Amino acid sequence: MRVSDVLSSKGSATIYTIRPEATLSDLLDALAEHNVGALVVSTDGTTMLGIVSERDVVRKIRDFDEPTNVTVEEIMTADVRVCTPDDSFATLMTIMTEHRVRHVPVLDGEELVGVLSIGDAVKQRMDQLEFERDQLNNYVSGGG
Repeated sequence: MRVSDVLSSKGSATIYTIRPEATLSDLLDALAEHNVGALVVSTDGTTMLGIVSERDVVRKIRDFDEPTNVTVEEIMTADVRVCTPDDSFATLMTIMTEHRVRHVPVLDGEELVGVLSIGDAVKQRMDQLEFERDQLNNYVSGGG
């Protein structure tokens, strides 16, 4: 299974982005509005400058005396772990586990084509396990 398969099964190709000059308030509003845990930081919606997550807010905002003046660019993660549509599902899981990240942007060359969350990965794995269980039950019961 490939990352492209996970993206296809996700059900939504929407990529939520935020501009680097957006305020903390803008960020919090966007995270809540879209019901997501991270946004890709971009000026054009297709080129990634970084990613900003709820974790970035929690861990970095305390370093500022006046959080209301903080911009996304000041708290975003610029060294982003990414994958490609051709990467295996196992590669995606390894990236998330080894780097302790919950959101992985998917790049096709330089173009942002999706974002996968740990929730997307867990759902995919659960679907795989259910399929395997059903196949084994069918085999054991003589149906296959």
